[in-house]
Amino acid sequence: MINKWFEIKLWKRIMGALVLGVIFGTLMGDMAADIKWIGDVFIKLIRMIVVPLVFVTLVSGVVAMGSPSKLASIGIKTMGSFLVTTVGAITIGLTLAAIFQPGVGVSITGGEPQTLAAAIPLGERMMNIIPANPVAALAEGDILAVIFFALLMGVGIMMAGDDAEPVAKLMDSASEVILKITHMIMEVAPFGVFALIAAVAGTRGAGALLDVVPLVGTIIFGCFLHVILVYGGIIKVVLRLPAVRFFKDIIDAQLVAFSTSSSSATMPVSIAVAEDNLGVKGPVASSVIPLGATVNMDGTAIYVGVVAVFTAQSFGIELGLIDYALIALTTTIASVGTAAVPSASLFLLAGVLGVLGVSGEQTAIVVGFLLPFDRPLDMVRTTVNVTGNLAVCTAVAKWENEFDEEEFRRDPNI
Repeated sequence: MINKWFEIKLWKRIMGALVLGVIFGTLMGDMAADIKWIGDVFIKLIRMIVVPLVFVTLVSGVVAMGSPSKLASIGIKTMGSFLVTTVGAITIGLTLAAIFQPGVGVSITGGEPQTLAAAIPLGERMMNIIPANPVAALAEGDILAVIFFALLMGVGIMMAGDDAEPVAKLMDSASEVILKITHMIMEVAPFGVFALIAAVAGTRGAGALLDVVPLVGTIIFGCFLHVILVYGGIIKVVLRLPAVRFFKDIIDAQLVAFSTSSSSATMPVSIAVAEDNLGVKGPVASSVIPLGATVNMDGTAIYVGVVAVFTAQSFGIELGLIDYALIALTTTIASVGTAAVPSASLFLLAGVLGVLGVSGEQTAIVVGFLLPFDRPLDMVRTTVNVTGNLAVCTAVAKWENEFDEEEFRRDPNI
């Protein structure tokens, strides 16, 4: 019986758990929250492995590149690609919001006001990349600071040459060990996903979305279009690879992203998927995925753009072409400072809505209106973010000749 369980593809086990979780949560109602602790255990396990995984795999990957110039090349291509996809995301979101006008005729004055701290300013976010104490950064799980120190560590080992060979071998071995632990943790995923989805379905329910069908429909449709047109276009048109195969091979990461609502928590799964399923070599996977989990917020860009236009329409604020451009610019810049945690997109609203002249009191009402159904939408936009991380990772790997195309094109045993 146990052997048959492990013979089933992981993504099928997770998908089955997700469906059963929705059914169980709907039937049990609020009582389903009693099993949420199982999902919390899964998230704690996966968060436990994030920092050591990012550190050792990134150091090992940098050393494997062989030269700082290659690291710079990967970094430039990665950031450039993420910028392009984010612009595409906000463009799709604003266009759909302007066409479907989800806020016209909607009154949100009944929402219970909620105050939210503004997103961390971009300048402060950039300064925080440099850790005052690398050990403290590792202990606190400050991913951007960990990435910065890991890059320096890798470059230092590279420049030290033969004298640093023992350290390089240690990091390489540690990387293999951490990846094995990651695979063990992933076997817990079906149980964690079941509990998390059951809790959401039981306490929130699908009914919470019925009052805002136009807004929800616009956001979900925008996310779908972005995944198919932008990410599918990168794989099919730019890279000339089979897009269907790409989407089949990343479903493990998408399902974990959907259930946890956290790009950061999905990071270990994304790295494993990139290396095991997509044929991306370790140096690229271990550098692009952590960076993407921190700065790539395409789903957030769609969400915030649509909500900003929705808010303006609801409050009767006329938007011109300049206003749309300001929303796009503000969202693109602010998304870099968004934490990869559930509902982090709400923290962007104060800054973006402020550009449109929406007062703090009105923003509080908007946030209160969104909170009851934000988690389901967060699940959708996190799935978009993780899909984008893997699409850009595949692209950078192919451009840098760190890509096994035969592995990507293999006939999957499904």
